[in-house]
Amino acid sequence: MVPVTRASGKHHAVSFRWACNKRLRVALTTFADNSRHSSPWAAGIYRRAIAGGKDHPHAIRILARAWVRVIWRCWNNGQPYDPARHGGAARQLNPPTAA
Repeated sequence: MVPVTRASGKHHAVSFRWACNKRLRVALTTFADNSRHSSPWAAGIYRRAIAGGKDHPHAIRILARAWVRVIWRCWNNGQPYDPARHGGAARQLNPPTAA
């Protein structure tokens, strides 16, 4: 899900990661694309990426990367996903009010 960064001196290059598990990447991006239709948290991440000038595939990769962090946390804690416990989902459903 994450790009490859190469930096040396004054040169800095970011490129697409080709050496990876492509089946897993397709599964995660498909899941992320479908999740934006039913999850307000996922839809918010997607909308912010599109508003930031990203194209659809890039926005889906950004959303998939966010889901990977959630899945990793669930796996490490040994608990199933609960939107009420997920901080990003809670902030999306109850955005802070400006004072």
